[in-house]
Amino acid sequence: MDTQILNTEDFKSDQMVRWCAGCGDHAILSSVLKTLPQLGYKHEDIVFVSGIGCSSRFPYYVNTYGFHGIHGRAMAVASGVKTSNPNLSVWIICGDGDGLAIGGNHFLHLVRRNIDVNLIMFNNRIYGLTKGQYSPTSKLGSVTKTSPYGTIERPFKPGGITIGANGTYFARSIDSMPKVTTELLIESARHKGTSITEVLQNCVIYNDRIFADITDRDNRDDRIILLKHGEPMIFGKNQDKGLIMRNNRLAVVQLGQDGITEKDLLVHDAHCEFIGTHQLLADMDYPDYPVAIGVIRSFEGPKPYDERMEDQIVEVCEKSKIHSVHDLMYSGSTWEVK
Repeated sequence: MDTQILNTEDFKSDQMVRWCAGCGDHAILSSVLKTLPQLGYKHEDIVFVSGIGCSSRFPYYVNTYGFHGIHGRAMAVASGVKTSNPNLSVWIICGDGDGLAIGGNHFLHLVRRNIDVNLIMFNNRIYGLTKGQYSPTSKLGSVTKTSPYGTIERPFKPGGITIGANGTYFARSIDSMPKVTTELLIESARHKGTSITEVLQNCVIYNDRIFADITDRDNRDDRIILLKHGEPMIFGKNQDKGLIMRNNRLAVVQLGQDGITEKDLLVHDAHCEFIGTHQLLADMDYPDYPVAIGVIRSFEGPKPYDERMEDQIVEVCEKSKIHSVHDLMYSGSTWEVK
């Protein structure tokens, strides 16, 4: 950890930010730049790894080490970085296409291994860099360049995949809520294990206003729920709606109706090992439910993969009779050639 106090300006690079004006990526970058000074790391102890896509330009825009990888492979590269140097703060930047299409296999195994890295998924439900094809998260029926009559594929839900793969941390924010995004990224950095933070992000060129149903100021409070550990699941412009469990399913209720009070509402337990409620919360979607924002799951599971690897190396070395290259060369059967 660094004793020198760094600020947001210290983490800005000298590169011109080349995202489209109005793109949600700008807000996410701003949130990250506000997050980094609060983590206590030196510049040289932070690494950003990306794949391909608009979001993957990110390493150029932060004054840290970075690696701009190839399509879908950011998670593999970052896994190698972290396991070879566990003291680094490693961040993965990917889009919904980069992370869940060609990178889907790597995503699953990153979560399964629980390597102590932080992944930020920019989810705009479209391929932006390649000009508007539908992505793994595009809604059923979406009309795009590659689905002119509407997609016939059911979309992936990043939260559902993460939690279903026994992920220990999943959070969700929206690009229009940068303060919330910063808070969630700080939480993700403190989590021991793989943290996945999905940020719903607007693409002004190829998928403009895709999240307008839940981000519109007039309706936002009635269509999202900001979850906080230990607090009742309450939402609404007048804080008069909430969530209860009914017949093993989440149900939206109106406070004051049918005798429902705040005491009847579910209390969010982000730290619970049981994934059932977390899975239901992550899968909620408008109009049937409010969209869950905040830390949905943050369970401190077994040691992360990288720590287990370090422990195993120490254990094997202590038991091994080989302590040098010389020992290795002369172990087992040897002979001289004259």
